Amino acid sequence: MSLVGGHPVLDFANTIAWRLDPARTADRVQGPEAWVRWAVAGGLLTADRAETMLRAETADSAPTEDETAALMDLRATLVRILDALVDDEAPPAEEWEALRRSMVLAREDAALFPSFPLRWQPGTDHLGDLAHTLVLLTEDLLSGDGLGRIRRCAGPGCGWFFLDRSRSGTRRWCSSDDCGNRDRAKRHYSRTRRRG
Repeated sequence: MSLVGGHPVLDFANTIAWRLDPARTADRVQGPEAWVRWAVAGGLLTADRAETMLRAETADSAPTEDETAALMDLRATLVRILDALVDDEAPPAEEWEALRRSMVLAREDAALFPSFPLRWQPGTDHLGDLAHTLVLLTEDLLSGDGLGRIRRCAGPGCGWFFLDRSRSGTRRWCSSDDCGNRDRAKRHYSRTRRRG
């Protein structure tokens, strides 16, 4: 599983591959078990907590479907907001309101332990808790110092987001080994074709 975003929220948005190319778009994480595995790979859950969560979800499948749908809705909301951010546009009103509501619900369900630094701690018992974790991380991402470093891959059709941590601030691709290589190969092919 590729985690190239540099932040869990960006990696969450990137669970749709080739989202700007309708012929190739693919949802890379499908179903509750896949979301739990993704959360472990992304460092949002320990393996032990993941097992507990999967057992809880297996015992009651109806909420699991709702919680999976909520994750997918959150992802769609975040993608639209992140697209607006990198395009230097105002966030879409409907998605912004959906994010605001999600933040309120996440805080209502989170614990606030009496320690510093002050942090909201979402649960880790149910798949719905993963959405709350992601929403609270979104608040950190969109209000933090890295806001101006969020980029969208320049690879045709890719659309993945990443934090540009390069010194020059000019990173163009989600991965130099993937979209970067494709771009270099395309430019090389164009140059050699013009010469020939």
